[in-house]
Amino acid sequence: MSVACGMECVVMLGCMRWVWRRCTYIGADDSATWTSATPVEFDPVPRISRLILAVYEPDLHHPNFIPTVGFRPNPDWVVKRVTYEQTHGHAPPYLIYVDHDHKELVLAIRGLNLVKESDYKLLLDNKLGMQMFDGGYVHHGLLKSAIWLLNEEGETLKRLWLENGSNYDMVFAGHSLGSGVAALLTVIVVNHRNRLGGIPRSKVRCYALAPARCMSLNLAVKYADVIYSVVLQDDFLPRTATPLEDIFKSIFCLPCLLFLVCLRDTFIPEGRKLRDPRRLYAPGRMYHIVERKFCRCGRYPPEVRTAIPVEGRFEHIVLSCNATSDHGIIWIEREADKALQRMKESSSETITTAPKVQKLERLQTIEKEHKDALERAVSLNIPHAVTSNEEAAEDQEPEGPKSETESKDPLDTKSKSTGGRAKWDDVVEKLFKKKESGDVLLNRDSTAPE
Repeated sequence: MSVACGMECVVMLGCMRWVWRRCTYIGADDSATWTSATPVEFDPVPRISRLILAVYEPDLHHPNFIPTVGFRPNPDWVVKRVTYEQTHGHAPPYLIYVDHDHKELVLAIRGLNLVKESDYKLLLDNKLGMQMFDGGYVHHGLLKSAIWLLNEEGETLKRLWLENGSNYDMVFAGHSLGSGVAALLTVIVVNHRNRLGGIPRSKVRCYALAPARCMSLNLAVKYADVIYSVVLQDDFLPRTATPLEDIFKSIFCLPCLLFLVCLRDTFIPEGRKLRDPRRLYAPGRMYHIVERKFCRCGRYPPEVRTAIPVEGRFEHIVLSCNATSDHGIIWIEREADKALQRMKESSSETITTAPKVQKLERLQTIEKEHKDALERAVSLNIPHAVTSNEEAAEDQEPEGPKSETESKDPLDTKSKSTGGRAKWDDVVEKLFKKKESGDVLLNRDSTAPE
């Protein structure tokens, strides 16, 4: 009898310890060991946030969401605005903007619209391990959307880049659903730079706000030098590995879903997560905006922490009443702007060296962090992970005739995929002309369904 009571006490204590740890886990714990971001590297985030907000605006001359203080998009610099009717359900609405002040060509993509069926179709067009690309797994529907977008606007972006003397940066940005499309579009452009006039990799950047989990861990680390994800405190979307289609099918019971996901993920060993090549993650380098502390009410002056995490990349759901509100683009823009102003004020008080030297040292640190993250992924036996040295060697290899295995499926590339890169026409044909559902075939250069 006493032994049974003892066992019950042990089980109860174990359950209470688990409940305590889960209930006291806060969003700030994810980045507790990360370094602080600098004003120079974080400076574009509030500006890019407002460009994404511009996609939501019905009239940029009289905006409803964009703050009147600070950067405001110039309506005369908007090259193109595309609505749901014009995308025909292939992609969320977007705009192309030429920022002459900051020398950037920006393609900004809006997030999920809960009343648009086409957005749900993008999310539902995926199965676990369905789509392999560049030696890793990606979300099938988001990849198709990114390819359609590049086919649709590739010539426009190429013309704008060449017209401006090739000294402008190419920036892809998105929020929520749009962040997944923007991230995969960046991966495609980096692998097929000739589509945009041979633009250098150093000129391509992506800002994924409230990012969707859209690529496997090896790709998330591999492209951390060009993709920057911004997460506000407790945002649920970057943290749950539950397929996007399941999340948004359960959008009206989201708190229940998040609790069940939290319970399930707690009992999955970290090593098992890392060894699963099909598990999708938030892409690139992470910037975490932290503004709340444990057992304290209200928002505090935000701080921004950054890293290229391999293990522990936002793996834990936070049981917070702010898990959904932190996903909003308006809150992200507001808190990012506050954090940037706070960083600028702090750096102006403590600066001891010339800004150019500081910027150079930070760039060298960022490059070293990326190299270390790649090597860490290899040391943890992450499937398909490669080191920066292996990537550089493969990039220098000439693109000769492909083997029979490589030519069979242009999307199912090898783990060391950079040298044996699939041709663009083959990629598009695989995705759009051989659909398993037997839908109407799409021509590569068409702008609307037939």
